Amino acid sequence: MSGAAHILVGPTAAGKSAVALHLALAARPHRPILSADSMTIYRGMDIGTAKPDAQERAAVPSFGFDLAEPGQPFSVGDYLAAMQAAAPALAACGALPIVVGGTGLYVKCLTEGLDSAAVADPVHRAAAEALLNAEGLAALQAATRALNPGQYARLRDPENPRRVVRAYELLAAGHPLPVAEERPKPKVAGLRLPPDELRARIARRARQMFAHGLVDEVRGLRAKFPALSETARHAIGYEEAGQVLDGALSEEEAIHRTALRTGQYAKRQMTWFRHQADVAWIDVAPDDSVERIAGRVQQVWAAHGPAPLRIGSGA
Repeated sequence: MSGAAHILVGPTAAGKSAVALHLALAARPHRPILSADSMTIYRGMDIGTAKPDAQERAAVPSFGFDLAEPGQPFSVGDYLAAMQAAAPALAACGALPIVVGGTGLYVKCLTEGLDSAAVADPVHRAAAEALLNAEGLAALQAATRALNPGQYARLRDPENPRRVVRAYELLAAGHPLPVAEERPKPKVAGLRLPPDELRARIARRARQMFAHGLVDEVRGLRAKFPALSETARHAIGYEEAGQVLDGALSEEEAIHRTALRTGQYAKRQMTWFRHQADVAWIDVAPDDSVERIAGRVQQVWAAHGPAPLRIGSGA
């Protein structure tokens, strides 16, 4: 385990980035910001991800942005590895970092380490399923046990074929099986808006993205990266902008679909945080200023303390 941070989460369009930047700038020395967002990791995908602009990122030490090309697959394991590589620079900032983002799995891997549930190895999974189908559960159990007898002994419910397939996938890829005991979840601050207000913000953001050149951004990405990764190609807003370029949607239809998909994503984010994290929610009113919200976030952080980060050489 290495270091600690204050954490701010919430659904997309909740205003997290503005609040985090305000708090980072208010501190002396300025606090570094560590993005926990699975889309801001892509270089060149700026407008549709609502990424802080270059001036904002230059104002404070910023980490977790522009880690991969849009044509490059990128996993939560890649994200954690990038953050571990950045740990010395993060520590050199001399101030407690602020982790901000809406990708729950990224927040979880920062605070709890890489949960094996996030690891996927399609090649080993396919091998396990082929063995199961061809020779049965006993053969798969024996093959899995042979990979790592000590780890296999920890397997819960070894008579469940799905669990044994998963165990084979993990052990063949060199990963441990999940630990049965759950680590205590750190308390994090979260911004929450009334549903109508969040929908209105999402609709405004979708329209602003297209007005600010999202279609042109996608045109440029296509020219530079003929083969975008699956994640980048189907990213909210980017898929719709691509359909505008292809003549499949009008811009107005694309804006509507982008807002609809963003709203659905926000619901999934809230569900994840309700069930997978320990969040002290801050209810944000439509007329709340960034300064007022930042003050309430600061109160939550003061009450509960920072969360441990599992990055660095000791992670």
